[in-house]
Amino acid sequence: MTTELLYLTLSAMLAASLWVPFIVGVNTETKNFTDFTRPPALTDMRPWVHRAFRAHQNMLETLVPFAAVVLIAHMAGISTGVTVAASIAFFWLRMAHAVGMISGLAGFPLRPIIFTASWLCTITIAVVLLIT
Repeated sequence: MTTELLYLTLSAMLAASLWVPFIVGVNTETKNFTDFTRPPALTDMRPWVHRAFRAHQNMLETLVPFAAVVLIAHMAGISTGVTVAASIAFFWLRMAHAVGMISGLAGFPLRPIIFTASWLCTITIAVVLLIT
């Protein structure tokens, strides 16, 4: 397995696990949000629970393009120091983004900087694909 595929796998596992904080938060709310008649209003929940939902959504939104460029690079047989570094950085930036968002420790401007840096990782891999 290439390093890029390893970090894509780890990123997918992160995305697949980020629902857990939200569900824990929903189930520990004093108000019952689990009647399943309609989705709960996130603004009625504690701020960290709302942020946990957004962290999961945000990870899913960034994982799709990252996965696409990593898989295309793999199929094209392209693996460089740049694609390896970008893949590693993407995972750790997304981990930092999730932890910072859920905890509330990464506010403005830190969280947008982390998001943008992870986006640049995806763009970097795409650029390597296009020029190789």
